[in-house]
Amino acid sequence: MNAKTGAAEENFIIITNGLRKVFISKTKGARKEIEAVKGVDLAVKRGEIFGFLGPNGAGKSTTQRMLATLLCPTSGTAKIMGYDLQEQQEEIRKNIGYVSQAGGSDTYASGLENLILQAQLYGLNIETAKKYTNEFVDRFQMSSFIERQVSTYSGGQKRRLDVAIGMVHHPQLLLLDEPTSGLDPQSRAYLWEEIRRLKTDGITMFLTTQYMDEADKLCDSISIIDNGTIMVKGTPAELKSSIGEDMIVFGFSSDEIALKTEALLKEKLESEKKVLVDKNFVHLYTINGEQTLPEILRLFDANNLNAQSATLTKPSLDDVFLKYTGRSLREDRA
Repeated sequence: MNAKTGAAEENFIIITNGLRKVFISKTKGARKEIEAVKGVDLAVKRGEIFGFLGPNGAGKSTTQRMLATLLCPTSGTAKIMGYDLQEQQEEIRKNIGYVSQAGGSDTYASGLENLILQAQLYGLNIETAKKYTNEFVDRFQMSSFIERQVSTYSGGQKRRLDVAIGMVHHPQLLLLDEPTSGLDPQSRAYLWEEIRRLKTDGITMFLTTQYMDEADKLCDSISIIDNGTIMVKGTPAELKSSIGEDMIVFGFSSDEIALKTEALLKEKLESEKKVLVDKNFVHLYTINGEQTLPEILRLFDANNLNAQSATLTKPSLDDVFLKYTGRSLREDRA
């Protein structure tokens, strides 16, 4: 590795090449390979909030568990903070925090006991463990419930504790798997603010999510994954601009009319305009939506097509997902 390459790699806290995971399933004596992650390439910059966006079963958690050294990759390579994923797992574990969807607390112990134990498991002496515990109790505003048994916590309280457990040893990198899944809006907003504060302290975060607004508002860069494959990557602004300036969505009374409309638009419009159908909705991507919309409505009138609704919007990450996968992430979540 030359000096220039080494300097470039120092800017990234995670680099993966062709990371792949295959699970073996045995049903009625038959052996079947399930490729959950199909050659993922990632480059996560130091100090950023990186979002891994995709539906359930896309390979997000499997990828993150490999990076956390909880699963062995089937093939491919990865470096985390310069440490090799295959050869230097102990060094990686010392420098990362991992918060799974289920969390990692003992529900029969208090939050305070959980935090002190976690700090000691990372090799901190009891005085330092208590010091760091008190720091995160104050930081995450947990003093009113920290001495209670975790089984009595609300969803938002437990998630605060989960993140504190992942952070109590002061890691450089925090892996968050669906951090706000199942939380009420108030708890979700609070956790977003805490994630932003951690970033200001220089902590790099790699979070998986299926919430488009979460990825859009929190993340500096995003990779969209579907069926184990990364479909597209970039900043939220870059991804939204990649599908055109505006989007017009037409709603019809049936899927059949929507398909008929799709065929008409593809025949009559310039080839650079992209048309997609999602059930009984037709999505049209165009540079100038205000100018295009009246033209399309006149075209519908001339062909006896009655749109029940027409909405002009700026692109969203769900539109990006629809463009690159052919279906809506909202629909997958539902």
